[in-house]
Formats: sequence, structure tokens, C-alpha cells
Amino acid sequence: MRLLKLVPDNTNIDFMRWRTVGLVLSLLITIASIGLVATRGLNLGVDFVGGQMLRVSFSEPVEIDTLRDRIEALNHGDATIQEFGGPQTISIRLPLPEGGEAAANAAAEQVKDVVSKEYPSARFDAVETVSGKVSGELFRSGALAIGLAMLGIAIYIWFRFEWQFGVGALTTLFHDVVVTLGFFALTQLEFNLNVVAAILTIVGYSLNDTVVIYDRIRENLRKYRKMETVPMLNVSLNETLSRTVVTSLSIMLALAMLLIFGPDVIFGLTIAIFIGIFVGTYSSIYISSPILVALKVGPDSFIAKAAPVGEQAGSRNEGY
Repeated sequence: MRLLKLVPDNTNIDFMRWRTVGLVLSLLITIASIGLVATRGLNLGVDFVGGQMLRVSFSEPVEIDTLRDRIEALNHGDATIQEFGGPQTISIRLPLPEGGEAAANAAAEQVKDVVSKEYPSARFDAVETVSGKVSGELFRSGALAIGLAMLGIAIYIWFRFEWQFGVGALTTLFHDVVVTLGFFALTQLEFNLNVVAAILTIVGYSLNDTVVIYDRIRENLRKYRKMETVPMLNVSLNETLSRTVVTSLSIMLALAMLLIFGPDVIFGLTIAIFIGIFVGTYSSIYISSPILVALKVGPDSFIAKAAPVGEQAGSRNEGY
């Protein structure tokens, strides 16, 4: 029985032919993502901004504007109401009221009463309340976790390989994280702790893929001493292509099933990892490797230079 091969043996794809196009495209997407986050902002969940979040399931699609009018008539502040994975599931988010937990619970009960009277078949799947202090700590902790993870990875790559590889890995990780944030700013999907966990997963996957490619590049730098850098990078990428494609496609296939059939509560986590895996696979080829060309990495980059003849003779004389 013949095994299925997604990538033929001995592929010879000229990836580096499009390295300039890939870098320019990545730069434009990164700038656009930063602009989206700066202008539109992230739709921060209750985990990060504090307040109340009610998730309601209806037997049929509802008019969000009508529902918003009913809830805002209660004078509990500006309500954020949006679909949660489908037109029949609605997320209602309210700012945290003054008066602590008791006031928050009372506000939630009023909202539930209004919704139940207007839509008798409505079902409340979740009611969450987070204080402003806790949400601020969660936001800082999440940002710190992502920042320290990226910094630690860059340091690891620096010591594991050379500083040029560390720069390439850090740039790749920055690209993957920023593009994922830009996607959430564009779609206004809720950004919560689940998404932070997804971003940390993306950082780990992207690092793993990058390290595999970098390890093969380092081996080939020693193996092909007389080969130019660009052809050597193409050889390395083609040699690791089968592993990259099989790993990425298997993970994305599982994530696609979760997106279609999985519960709504993990939709943000799943779509974040799906986007991150796709972007991470692309960046491992068209960012991490071309950066080595820009940093003048070649077969002789990491070979210790011999001392001049005079200095060598002086060193021998000093030994007597």
C-alpha cells in the first residue's frame, strides 16, 4: 500500500525568487494591522475591561437594534450587543455599574427580565461579572506574558544559533502576533483571555516551525560551503517543506472542524489559532529566511577568522 505524499520527494521550488515581494507584502499587512488596532481598537471582552457579559440564545434571529433599545432603556450605560457565532446567539455586554457586585447582579436580573418578557423562548447560557481592578490586572498580565514569551524566544534563538537568527525569529513572531491582532480589530470579534492563550500558542507554533527551518539552514551552511546563500536557503526550505505542509494542514484541518462544529465559547480561540497557523507558516518561509539574506548570512559568516601570521608567530614565541 503506497503512502500518501502531500509533497513530492526532491521538490525544487524557488521560494527565494519572491522574497522581496513577500517581505513587502508582509510589511504592508503589518502596517495595516497596526493601523487597524490603533484606529478601530480591539473589542475587549469583560475579562479586560470589566463589566457584565450575558450570552443569550434565541429560537430565531432577532433584530439587534430593537434588543439594544430595550436594554438601553434600563439606563445601565452603553450596551455592546452583537452576534456570538451565529444570528441566534447574542452577546450582551454592559459596563460595570457603581455599587459593586450587588449592583451588578441587580442590573443583570433587570436585563434578563426585559429579554424574557420580549422573547419568552430566550435562554441565558452565561452571565459573567468582572471587576475593573481584576480586568486591569488581567490585561497587564496578558500583555506581559506575550511580551516576555517573545523576548525569551529571541534570546533562546540567539544562543541556539547566532544573533542574525534571533533577529529573524523575533521579527517573524512580531509579524504573526500583529497580523492576528489586526484580524481581531478588523472583524471586531471579542478579544478575551482565550485569545491571549491562542496568541501564546501561535508564538510557540511559529517558533517551532522557524527553529526546524533554521536548524536545516545551519546544517546546510556547513555542508555547502561553496554554495551561494540564496540557493542554499531554497535547498533548506525544500528539504523541510514536507514537514511544514503536513504539520500545518493537519492542525488547520482539526481547527476547521472546530470552527464548523465546535461550541461558540471557543470560537475566538479557534479562529485565532487558525489564522495564526496560516500566517505563521507563510512567515516561516517568506520572513525568517529572507531576513538572513538581508543580514548578509553566508557559508563563511560563522567561521572564526585566522589570526595574521605575525600574531600567530608572536603567540608561539610567548609560549617559550
